[in-house]
Amino acid sequence: MIITTGFDPIPEIKERAQRLAQHTGCVFVPRGRLSIPKMAERYADNDILVVLQEAVRLHSPDTPPMEFHPSMGYVRAKRILAGQPDPLMEAARMRPGDSVLDCTAGLGSDTLLFAVYGGADSRITALESSLPLFALLSDGMKHYRTGREEVNAALRRIDVLHCDHLAYLRAQPDNSVDIIYFDPMFRVPLTDSSAISPLRQHANPAALADESVAEAVRVARRTVVLKEKALSGEFARLGFTELLRGSSKTSYGVIQVDN
Repeated sequence: MIITTGFDPIPEIKERAQRLAQHTGCVFVPRGRLSIPKMAERYADNDILVVLQEAVRLHSPDTPPMEFHPSMGYVRAKRILAGQPDPLMEAARMRPGDSVLDCTAGLGSDTLLFAVYGGADSRITALESSLPLFALLSDGMKHYRTGREEVNAALRRIDVLHCDHLAYLRAQPDNSVDIIYFDPMFRVPLTDSSAISPLRQHANPAALADESVAEAVRVARRTVVLKEKALSGEFARLGFTELLRGSSKTSYGVIQVDN
């Protein structure tokens, strides 16, 4: 994957793009006057991440450019800060100061909720196995600014790692993380979800494995949570109790390990 900038970047943006390339193991290429299609042709690489002053944008073939944005996560984060309940926090039985491992971070919208609710004393780790998404997420978590300083601070507290979640879980001690969260690509997509469609091109398409859940149950101290399409057979297959939410098209499944 190539990392570059917009045309005529200020020095700070060029340095930021170079640091991101070093952090992710990608190649930094000065933009010059090349268009994105011309860069893809010249360097024989279709995934190009563009670092801009106000955004970071992933360009890939056959899909619109994808920017880091917490999306509905920001709306829900503001509700949490206002003292309103959130269904994910309730399903996870989260408490301020908890540690959370998000095994399938994507663009980090749900990870942000854990960081906001958990507060400054929480420890939030986000794993992403896709290199383009990891790069997009890494820059976004460090530099994206919302209209709320509490949300910005929560983004900066999240530790983003590029790795396979099963390998990571295998290396963790027993009962070492309060909450473990899975939000894999749904087995049956929600066809009306425009926010997820571009993500699907880069996200790991594999079904969640039994071994991943077993390792999560070993590592978790309190709750393992799975997000899936409502009434999905994945909940029963993997041993989760589904928490239906009225007319919502998605559900959370839980395994409580501290009974």
